Amino acid sequence: MMPQNNEVHRDPPAGFEVSSSRGPFTMRNGPVCRATGKGDMRSGIWVLDRHCNSMGFMHGGMVSSFADGALAWAVWYETRKMSVTLKLTTSFYGTIRPGDWLEARPRVISSDNGVVHVTTDMLVGAALTARADAVFRVLRRTLK
Repeated sequence: MMPQNNEVHRDPPAGFEVSSSRGPFTMRNGPVCRATGKGDMRSGIWVLDRHCNSMGFMHGGMVSSFADGALAWAVWYETRKMSVTLKLTTSFYGTIRPGDWLEARPRVISSDNGVVHVTTDMLVGAALTARADAVFRVLRRTLK
């Protein structure tokens, strides 16, 4: 049985704050944090029991959802426009456990004609645990 003791509020690490631009899905599945430094597009999340599968590590769908949000944030940071995911591929290299701080470090690869290619490494400490690559389409409208 998985421990149920890490569902308590944990402050984000230094240089991060809880994201205020969250939709209903992320509100239920977060909290997701964003880096506060100028030019810093990192996102992070404390892994909670509710993010995990029956084997006791972070569910692949939750890793992919976290990556999707982190990459969408990078697209917004680059274009200042909202976007939708056209394609997302996630590769897994290790297990992510409850209590871990999972950090996404996205990079914009290219942005042309409203299509943005992005990638992110996802790390626990110095260990690469997953990577995601995506293609987004920016929307005409901007954030409210």
